[in-house]
Amino acid sequence: MPESHPDTARTRSIPDDDLSPLAPFRRPVFRMLWTTWLMANICMWMSDVAAAWMMTSLTATPLWVALVQTAASLPVFLLGLPSGALADILDRKRYFLVTQIWVAVVASLLSFTIFLDVLSPLLLLVLIFANGIGLAMRWPVFSAIVPELVPRSQLPAALALNGVSMNISRIVGPLVAGALIASVGSVWVFLLNAVLSLAAAVVITRWRRQHKPHPLGRERLGSAMRIGLQYVSQSYHLKGVLVRISIFFFTSTALVALLPLVARGLHGGGAGTFTLLLAAMGAGAIVATAFLPQLRRQLSRDALVLSGAALQSVAMLVIAFTPYTWVAVPAMLFAGAAWITTANTLSVSAQMGLPDWVRARGMSMYQMSIMGSSAAGAAVWGQVATLGNVHLSVALAALAGVLAMAVVNRVMPGHGMVEDLTPSTVFKAPQADAPPAHGHVMVMIEYKVDPARAEEFRALMQESRRSRLRHGALSWELLQDISDRGRFVEMIEDASWTDHLRRFDRVTAGDVALRDRKLAFHIGESPPLVTRSVMETTLKTG
Repeated sequence: MPESHPDTARTRSIPDDDLSPLAPFRRPVFRMLWTTWLMANICMWMSDVAAAWMMTSLTATPLWVALVQTAASLPVFLLGLPSGALADILDRKRYFLVTQIWVAVVASLLSFTIFLDVLSPLLLLVLIFANGIGLAMRWPVFSAIVPELVPRSQLPAALALNGVSMNISRIVGPLVAGALIASVGSVWVFLLNAVLSLAAAVVITRWRRQHKPHPLGRERLGSAMRIGLQYVSQSYHLKGVLVRISIFFFTSTALVALLPLVARGLHGGGAGTFTLLLAAMGAGAIVATAFLPQLRRQLSRDALVLSGAALQSVAMLVIAFTPYTWVAVPAMLFAGAAWITTANTLSVSAQMGLPDWVRARGMSMYQMSIMGSSAAGAAVWGQVATLGNVHLSVALAALAGVLAMAVVNRVMPGHGMVEDLTPSTVFKAPQADAPPAHGHVMVMIEYKVDPARAEEFRALMQESRRSRLRHGALSWELLQDISDRGRFVEMIEDASWTDHLRRFDRVTAGDVALRDRKLAFHIGESPPLVTRSVMETTLKTG
């Protein structure tokens, strides 16, 4: 359900048709939460740099160094869907606040273990994993919040600004972390991380957001997770996004995961070189943001993503084989530009394919794809570097990335958004004198169709199947009468009467158009007959 807050009134005079890259900054709540996101990302990068460098101090084995990236990414893959479901059903402000406190506590524990001189490679990975749990909790809720803050027309700009936040932090975080590591040691990086995380939590408390509970009550966590998975699995558009983002991060993470070793291998390389390379990547991403609106107008999604993957591969090949920092730095600038181009293009595509009620769950799976592929990629390319060498691993990842993206563009081409996801109230929820408190609900809709058009109708009903399952139905079937080949019965099973009613809240303009297309096949004198029943078997066993 959409929530409102007093700050909304302050933005009503801001035009929705302002499509400039900085338009979202004219909205006070967006500015405030963007600042919070910037602080959170600075903390993340400070922690990543300090942890990666700390691991190189504890061990020189490439696999252990690469596993730092795996430990940071894996929690988001494992916990992303539960976190996204919670972000869709709980008060998002409070949930966001808890994530910041969690990260602050973990940063404090890291600093204490260093102070006590008890940190080992394994303990470092465990604490990095714990920090990743906070990131897994935080990312879906913030992704769901952003569309609340800006109109749909400004969403690409808002997401690009979030990318700018990430890349400013990619510069500031490593610079601050590098300076502290070189001067006073890694422990102070983690202490500063804890302080900034708490400061971000204080900023969140200033957000005057009012949570409005759903009139049907809160969804159960298990059901919410199931429906989130069903929504994505029944969307060709979203599956295409997830495949592409997984390929990109599985291959491009080789550069980030092995960058500490790449930096050490350059002439005169050290902590300062590592920081410089990360900062160059962030700077390249920030500069590229200014060109994204023009690129989106000129190129399709698939062309833009393939171009980003190709640029990323070229940059990685240069970095893999050059021994000179002055060559690696420009290559990292282009790698950053490729990263923001690909990630922003696919992030916008994912957001546009999600209605508000399932947005956090959908974006959590997007982030799970990123982190899962990053974790797997870091482990795979780290092992390749251990068996061969760092340069070979980065080069193989570069070639695999562009080739795989070209293949998926050919096998699974994008068709753009063909469905209107605007919420609709055309479908009215049914009323029952004595609504069932327990048991699955079976809905049967009877159609009378010209037998000569039966095949066309069956094809259309596959779209109906995808729609029903996306909205949360447990199962869907289409029956054809043996004795009357023009009589079809659509059967939809819901987990409960409440879940059946929730499907009416999730109807979009695209669903209304689909209903009209189905009715165009119906040749009966009266509208299709709809009956609803409680399944006695579920009453007995459930």
